[in-house]
Amino acid sequence: MILEKTKKTSSLLFQWIFICSIVGVLSGSASAFFLVALEWVTQIRENNSWIVWLLPIGGLLIGLGYHYWGESVVKGNNLLLEEYEYPQQTIPLKMAPLVLLGTLITHLFGGSAGREGTAVQMGGAISDQFTKLFQLDSSERKTILILGISAGFASIFGTPLAGAVFALEVVYFSKINLRSILLSFLVAYIAYFTVALWQVQHTHYAIPFVPAITVINLFWVVFVSILFGLAAMLFSKSTHLWSHLFSKIIAFPSLRPFVGGIILAVALFFIGTTKFAGLGIPVIVDAFTIPNAPSDFLLKILFTGFTLGAGFKGGEVTPLFFVGATLGSALSLLVPLPIALLAGMGFVAVFSGATHTPIACTVMGLELFGIESGLFIGLACGIAYFSSGSMGIYKAQIVRGAKYYVYQKLKRKKTDFL
Repeated sequence: MILEKTKKTSSLLFQWIFICSIVGVLSGSASAFFLVALEWVTQIRENNSWIVWLLPIGGLLIGLGYHYWGESVVKGNNLLLEEYEYPQQTIPLKMAPLVLLGTLITHLFGGSAGREGTAVQMGGAISDQFTKLFQLDSSERKTILILGISAGFASIFGTPLAGAVFALEVVYFSKINLRSILLSFLVAYIAYFTVALWQVQHTHYAIPFVPAITVINLFWVVFVSILFGLAAMLFSKSTHLWSHLFSKIIAFPSLRPFVGGIILAVALFFIGTTKFAGLGIPVIVDAFTIPNAPSDFLLKILFTGFTLGAGFKGGEVTPLFFVGATLGSALSLLVPLPIALLAGMGFVAVFSGATHTPIACTVMGLELFGIESGLFIGLACGIAYFSSGSMGIYKAQIVRGAKYYVYQKLKRKKTDFL
């Protein structure tokens, strides 16, 4: 009996290690290819500024592609979260190539979008194929989806610890077991090292000086963190607003990115810069040393919300980094804290508020900027999380925990008052 139980346990252990290895290698390789391709199309756009006039054509291609082949996967990250909470059917593998091509087209022609959504969707689509292959039950499928999210996030940003925690926290540790926790970390590191083996580099950031922890400095941290939370709220509301307006005004989904592309092209022409197109990595890097204009973070919110709301593809996280870093950088003109620290806090805090994942964002801050700034980063992520409202960038995300109870209590008090 003991021998039989040991064999069964060993078999399950081997099965999950095998799944993690395949998911990690495939997701990591997909992310490595995506990062290289993204850099390639970005260089093409930067060297040929006229190409933004092709945004409507790019939008139409994306719209038609999803209309004819991708209606079942058009929800993107929200589909992953819905399938986690309410399993219906295996996520089609076609999600991966569709979102990859859609995102590359968006960036090639100048749309303002990120890359996290693409990597997570590719990872989720790849991992979920093992559900049928191994005939996994609903509990095991939850683990599979966590693996896909973890691998995608860890490989695209080069932050394995944050990737593993993000995959667990974005579902608020709902029905999480020890197996899911351990495997999330395992697959994150496999995906991370796979990208490294492909010799694809990630962007590096630094906070060279961290001030002493004083009452005055903590006051300023609280102040700017509330602003970061409000920026996260504005970003989430903007994205949902544009999506609602486009669906209300233009009935045929394929035409939404076409019309949106026309407006975006004209807007980019009139502002005379492409700093708000694509990822905006150079702007983020400069924000750590050069103060940004106060309007930069607002314009990035506007362009990204409009781009994604119109139906173009890509993620929201790198634009959130842009918003947070440039807002922190601009605040350095008023707040007596080092510019790099303010940019770094904003970088992860706005992300924390928009995704309801303060733990993962704190871990990401430690991985990117070092443990010296840990207290400032942790406070910024926690305060921004609470001050960003109950709406996040993922409509299907179920908000639980302390934040949920605080906002429910405030809502009840408001109702009783009225």
